[in-house]
Amino acid sequence: QLQPVESGGGLVQAGGSVSLSCVASGVASRRYVMGWFRQAPGKEREFVAAISWSGDGTSYRDSVEGRFTISRTGAKNMVSLLMKSLKPEDTAVYYCATDYGPGLSTVWRDYEYWGQGTQVTVSS
Repeated sequence: QLQPVESGGGLVQAGGSVSLSCVASGVASRRYVMGWFRQAPGKEREFVAAISWSGDGTSYRDSVEGRFTISRTGAKNMVSLLMKSLKPEDTAVYYCATDYGPGLSTVWRDYEYWGQGTQVTVSS
């Protein structure tokens, strides 16, 4: 069983940057994808980005493509999300999750283990 734990986030002005990190502790039964999702008040949880075990494969939602970068370097149980050119509509609780696959799923129900989330608030 894996337990992702997020860190980072906070309050940032529009146009600014913030970095999130996630460490998945525990024992994995096999290689897994790591992903980021977000949920704003009154809205459904939505996919943000995902990265393969090797780090060679990534996927982003259209609205963050070119602004957000997901990376998985060093220890395979760690993932970062660098968010640049932030907009007020990026405000949400950001969740880290793990998925045994296959593939880079964008569907939150495919992910087995979830962190508690970290708040990112972008002021205009």
